Amino acid sequence: MKKWVVAVAAAFCLLQAQAAMAPWWRWESQVDGRLVCSQWSPGEGWKRFAGPFDNGACRGL
Repeated sequence: MKKWVVAVAAAFCLLQAQAAMAPWWRWESQVDGRLVCSQWSPGEGWKRFAGPFDNGACRGL
């Protein structure tokens, strides 16, 4: 009985551990207005301009 409970708990944990891909965002430079597409901020001086997108071209969803 104990092994069954452990197996069910492990299966439940595996189902919860599914990860989705991070969304893509279009970022705008506060210095010169350039736009880049990235899943994470390119650094200081950038703000989110548009998104989220489901691809690295920052088109559609």
